[in-house]
Amino acid sequence: QVQLVESGGGLVQPGGSLTLSCAASRSILGIDTMGWYRQAPGKQRELVAIINRSGSTNYGDSVKGRFTISRDDAKTSVDLQMNSLKPEDKAVYCCSVTLSSHRMYWGQGTQVTVSS
Repeated sequence: QVQLVESGGGLVQPGGSLTLSCAASRSILGIDTMGWYRQAPGKQRELVAIINRSGSTNYGDSVKGRFTISRDDAKTSVDLQMNSLKPEDKAVYCCSVTLSSHRMYWGQGTQVTVSS
C-alpha cells in the first residue's frame, strides 16, 4: 500500500514563506499528475496546484503568483513553495498523486496556519 507523507507545515506570520513536501513510501509507476489541495474549516476542499508529467502546472486563482509547485519523479515527491502567505491561506494541505489509470492516492494532510 502506498502512503503519501506530507511535511513542512506550521505557523508562519503573514507575508512569510513555507515549503511543503510530500513523498511516497515507495516508487509508483504510471503517475500522471501530482498536486496539492487544501481545506479550511467550514469550507470545501479546493485545488491549490497540480503538475502533470510533462511539467505543466495549474494553480488555484487565490494562489497564482505566490505558490510554486514542483515534482521529482525519481523520488516520487512533490513540493509546494508558498510565498507571501495570507491569513486566508490557513488550511490543512493534502498532497495527491493521480495515476494514468485515474487511481488517486492522498496524504493525511499538514496544517498551515498564517497568523501574527
